[in-house]
Amino acid sequence: MKNGIIAVDLGGTNIRVGLVENQKLKKTIEKKLENKNDLDNTLLQLSETISSLFNRQVKGIAIGVPSVVDTKKGIVYNVANIPSWTEVHLKSIFEKQFNVPVEVNNDVNCFILGEHHFGAAKGYYSAVGLAIGTGLGAGIIINNLLLEGANAGAGEIGLLPYLQHNLEFYCSGNFFSAFHNMKGKDNYNNAKNNDTKALDIFNEFGKHVAQAIKYTVLAYDPEIIVLGGSIAEAFPFFEKAMNEALTDFPYPNSIKKLTITCAKNPQSHLLGASLLINN
Repeated sequence: MKNGIIAVDLGGTNIRVGLVENQKLKKTIEKKLENKNDLDNTLLQLSETISSLFNRQVKGIAIGVPSVVDTKKGIVYNVANIPSWTEVHLKSIFEKQFNVPVEVNNDVNCFILGEHHFGAAKGYYSAVGLAIGTGLGAGIIINNLLLEGANAGAGEIGLLPYLQHNLEFYCSGNFFSAFHNMKGKDNYNNAKNNDTKALDIFNEFGKHVAQAIKYTVLAYDPEIIVLGGSIAEAFPFFEKAMNEALTDFPYPNSIKKLTITCAKNPQSHLLGASLLINN
């Protein structure tokens, strides 16, 4: 009986592919995504990376993509930070090539599925995963079920209007480059050395993240919000400012009962994606 699943976490910067067996990650490969303006080349690179882990025991391929998705047809549209991916029929392309079922969904949906089954949100019936990295996205679990929406686009709170732009502009890596001319990782390293300016920047960032939390609670009222993505590593540096900015929330009891924490499983995206394939 086949028990292998190839799980893919496709981002605007990297491709991560894992071989999952019995809900455990056995092998992973991570590569930088090349030639993002060339659809054929990116598909070839993805195909070759999948092929390197594919074997006769693989029963399906599950792919998480930062975009809206027609999950029934496996078509992705306007993928974030991959300009050539305006409409890609991933399911049909890879089912034809590998001759196994292929499922496609939003990457943050995969993230919260992983955290709900294997990480910080395990045991909660209502959870939201906020992925803070290159962009800002949300994955939503309501009554233990993934809330996808008609286009797997439920949770795209990063595009909601906020100040002069949108939430994503202020609650992602863009904040550090746009307002402080630096990378978030560099500011994180400076903050670890108690650099006063870096700490002040994170305090400012935390206030913006609080607004994303408020939007999330007003829309979905979860028991727990799990922060993921690269910038979530810096949570200790913006947690206090974030919490202080939440004190004016119109329903204070909702904030009091809410758990806000960071992802507990570094493989959540891949493990969550693997759950798209029926076991």
